[in-house]
Amino acid sequence: MIEVAAAIIENDQGKILIARRGPGKPQARLWEFPGGKLEAGESAADCLRRELAEEMAIEIEPTEWFGVNEHDYGTFRIRLIAYRAAFAGGEVRLSDHDEYRWAAKRELDQYEWAPADVPFVRKLLAEGSMTSP
Repeated sequence: MIEVAAAIIENDQGKILIARRGPGKPQARLWEFPGGKLEAGESAADCLRRELAEEMAIEIEPTEWFGVNEHDYGTFRIRLIAYRAAFAGGEVRLSDHDEYRWAAKRELDQYEWAPADVPFVRKLLAEGSMTSP
């Protein structure tokens, strides 16, 4: 099983950073919370700091554990570990994705998501509905 970390990064306006997987990659053209594979002995939080610096040229600060989801893609299985994170700086430059957006929580269901990320989308949407008037 491949261990992968995902960051639910919120900016000052309360929007969440999402990214679309580039052509030629598994789950190409599907949206995900950015992150990447954990290296040996690396924590999920450290992985997220490293991956976001490498793949998007931004700094983040993981703030709290959000959840874990295991998903079988048929040819491989992943264990996706999600953390909430604060955007700490930088300007997004993509190297692994072909598009990104800062999306409002209520808009998340308008995107086609990689299956492993879907439970986190649902959890965020449920939070949003609890705080809406």
